[in-house]
Formats: sequence, C-alpha cells, structure tokens
Amino acid sequence: MQQRALGLWGALGTLATLATLAARAPGASAAPDLGLWPLPRSVRLSPRLLRLSPEDFALGLDPASKAGPSCVILQEAFRRYYDYIFGYYQRRRGPARFYTDSPLLQLVVSVVHDSECDAFPSLSSDESYALTVKGPVAVLKANQVWGVLRGLETFSQLVYQDPYGTFTINESSITDSPRFPHRGILIDTSRHYLSIKTILKTLDAMAMNKFNVLHWHIVDDQSFPYQSVTFPQLSNKGSYTPSHVYTPTDVREVIEYARLRGIRVLPEFDSPGHTESWGKGQKGLLTPCYDGERPSGAFGPINPALNSTYDFMSRFFSEVSKVFPDEFIHMGGDEVDPECWETNPDIEKFMRSRGFYKDFKKLESFYIEKVLNIIASQRKKSIVWQEVFDNEDKIQPSTIVQVWKDKDYPEEQARVTAAGHPVLLSAPWYLDYITYGEDWRTYYKVDPLRFSGSQEQKQRVLGGEACLWGEYVDSTNLTPRLWPRASAVGERLWSDEKVKSINDAYNRLTVHRCRMVRRGIAAQPLYVGHCEQEYKM
Repeated sequence: MQQRALGLWGALGTLATLATLAARAPGASAAPDLGLWPLPRSVRLSPRLLRLSPEDFALGLDPASKAGPSCVILQEAFRRYYDYIFGYYQRRRGPARFYTDSPLLQLVVSVVHDSECDAFPSLSSDESYALTVKGPVAVLKANQVWGVLRGLETFSQLVYQDPYGTFTINESSITDSPRFPHRGILIDTSRHYLSIKTILKTLDAMAMNKFNVLHWHIVDDQSFPYQSVTFPQLSNKGSYTPSHVYTPTDVREVIEYARLRGIRVLPEFDSPGHTESWGKGQKGLLTPCYDGERPSGAFGPINPALNSTYDFMSRFFSEVSKVFPDEFIHMGGDEVDPECWETNPDIEKFMRSRGFYKDFKKLESFYIEKVLNIIASQRKKSIVWQEVFDNEDKIQPSTIVQVWKDKDYPEEQARVTAAGHPVLLSAPWYLDYITYGEDWRTYYKVDPLRFSGSQEQKQRVLGGEACLWGEYVDSTNLTPRLWPRASAVGERLWSDEKVKSINDAYNRLTVHRCRMVRRGIAAQPLYVGHCEQEYKM
C-alpha cells in the first residue's frame, strides 16, 4: 500500500487515521499513538507493520560507514538503545504472535561524512539524520555520529508492543534536524548538592528529549563544590562538607557520559557577584564591607581593584579551560550588588584614580572586561547573563548573551541581536517557578523568534535553555520537577516552528512521559491517567 505523507505539525497526531488504513492491509494492524517527541521535521508512516524479535534483531554499522566498529559513541549507543527497545517492557502473558512474513532484522547505521567519534560535540555539530524503516533492514544515515544518536532515539520511539506482546514498528521514512543548535538544561549544584547519579540520570533524560547542552551552574554564594587542583581550599572551605564536592574524576565522568549522548557540558563560574563561597577558601578575593571607617566583618562581590584578583582569575580559568573541553565558558555577570563596594575606601580611591568615581556600573564593567579577556586568552569564548549587555560593557561581538529576565524579554532579544550578539533565551523557561496545573503548556507556546527584528537578527538566536535553580531542588525532586515540563521546551527548540498544536502535543507528551517512566526517569504526570507499563522505581 502506498505510504501516507503526514504534515509537519500533524505527523503523529493523525496516527488514529492509520487504523482505517491498516485495516485494509492484509496481515497488518493499527499502530497506537507512538508519541514521537520532539516531533521530527518530516515523517512518512505506512500502515504496513514489521515485527522485531529481541533474539534476531541487531543494531550494526554499514561497512562503508566513516565510523568503524571502534567508535565508542556508537557501540555504547547500540547497547543503550537495544535495552531501551526491548529491555524495559513488561512481558505479556501468553506467547507473543510473531509474523515471520514481515520481520525487521536489523537497523544499519551509516555515518557518511566526518564521524567525530573521538571528538566532543560543539555548537556547530551536525545532528541531522535520515531514517528509513522497511523490512527486512532499516537504514539510519547521518553526516556525523551526533545525528546517529538523535536518529536512534527516534527509531526507539517508533517501536511498540502490540496487544499480544509482539515488538512492532511501522514502515516509515523520517528526515530530521533541529531548529536551533543550542538546546540546554541548567542545573544548580550550589544551593543544593546534586549527586553524580542524579546528574547522569538527567543526561539520560536530556538525550531522550534531544537536548544537547548541560549548563552546569556549579558554584554560587552558598557553596563551592568544584574541587580545584590549583586552588584546593576553594572546595575544602567553601563546600557544604568534604563529601559534597565534585572531584576531577567526577567531572571527567560527567563530561564523558554527556559526550556519549551528544551533550555538551557548559561550565558556569559566575562572578563578580554570587561569590560568597569563593572567599572562604581564597582570602583577599572578596571586597571587605565597611561600617563607617571600620570593616564590618561582612564581604561583598569580588574586589575589582586588586591586581591579585586577576592573577587568581588567570590561574583559575587556565585550569577550568583544560578541565572542560567545550569551546564556551559561562562567566555569569548577573545581579551584582554594589552596596559593599560603595562603603569601601580602597574601592573609592581606585575609582577616583580611574576616572569613574561613584559610577559603579563602570567599575563592574572594568572587572567584566578583564575577566572576558582572561577567558579569551585561554582560547575560549564567553557566555554572559544579560546584565553585562545592559550595562554597556565592552564585549566582543561573538560573546553570547543569555536573556533571563522575564519582563519584556522580546524587546531585550531585539536589542541584543541588533547590536550583533548571539542570543540564548531562558526568560520564559524558569522551571523553578511552580504553579498549579499544566504549566508545560505555557512553556510550549513560547517561540524564541517572536520579537521585532530582521531575519538577520533572528538568525542570531542560537536557541535557549530550561533553567532549574536549586533553592528548593536537590536529588530527591530534581527529576520529577524537570520532566516532562522541560520536554515542552525541548520540542520548541527542536521541532519546526509550525509544530504548535497544544492538543496534539498533549497526546504525544502523555505517551512520551510514560516512555520516560518506563526507562527509569521519574517524570511526573501531566494530568490524570495511567501508563500502560509502569516502572518500579
């Protein structure tokens, strides 16, 4: 029977119509709503069904593939997705019915250009892929291994168990690529320490939703859990306890685990504010606050008037640049309170000598520009929060500005892109804000390009991030608070802009949430109902 072409935004919402088509196909039965998430760019599904047997099905490489059998990324992915496809379903009572006349025996994977098997993902990584499912051999082609990872996720979502327990897939043809190259999740490990197990579980869920950046806000006022080799006292004295730290081995494990899933690890070391914990292990770094003519005993932001500050930052970011392979470092720059600076006589004297007395925005700019130059000297690019741009700091055109303030964020995007800077959007996606009801719908309705600006400006929007700050989040509740709420952001950043039907999204996301639960991700329910197969946590 001829394949039925499905529109971009109705691709899987119309799967019910396949029941009628399938009834006309000999030996075929209707497919359920598969709940592909995020929705691929182009989907063609046939009512013709193929059967998979765990004993006979194989994931393997095309001999002509640029990536060979030594490609760890692919070999690990094959094992992982075999388990996703077959290992998490409950066995049905009674024998499965297997149709030997229409089997799917293999998925053959081909990397057609640069494999990047030994590389780390980057902002320019190619995640496109083409998937053709037709018995007895399905074919997945991608330019790079990163596209293979996304295609394997889609393939795994196409497989389901029929009422008799048989693993089944529709013949299909899918071509896919992301709308935006930066699709991130921000986690905060300072307000509450997150176990390595929790971070790795988050990376698993991110891959299931085709996110590709873990924004690791690793330190803040409350604690400094990053264990520096150059400055070990930072975590020795700045962490909650000696066990609440991320050792170099821990960090390497997170980075490699993420790499195997096509996910970048973007470190953030926010300054000059949000640095109270830094001062516990690095004396002289923070600004002493004064009460009249005497120190009050309190400390404010990092002291921008001392040469020793920049000597420390040079050595610290030299280490960070070697530990984290990503081409970007997030240097923060947000919410700097100048009150302590205002009381310090040495700061006053420094500002007079520089010709910007009482202009604390210029003092902040002086510090920001120095640190940005330090990061650039390490051959890294910078990401900053929007205050750095708003304060008119001198930043390179390539510096990415992350827009986080919810008020008038489309106008902020317009201003930043008009100035020539790339933009990341987070303002409407702060998942630490909890409201009663289905707030995922609000996240889903956001369009990152809905602001007044030229086409050239809109091309400067690189994507965005869902942020889950940690004041009320630790390892006990991070996963259900993130998922599936963050999934709505994931589809918005991956799928075509015309994919916007809330009703279709609800139907697919309900299925996808159950899929995550089945795979061991404790995603909270969208609304009332149940999952066909429950996973015992």
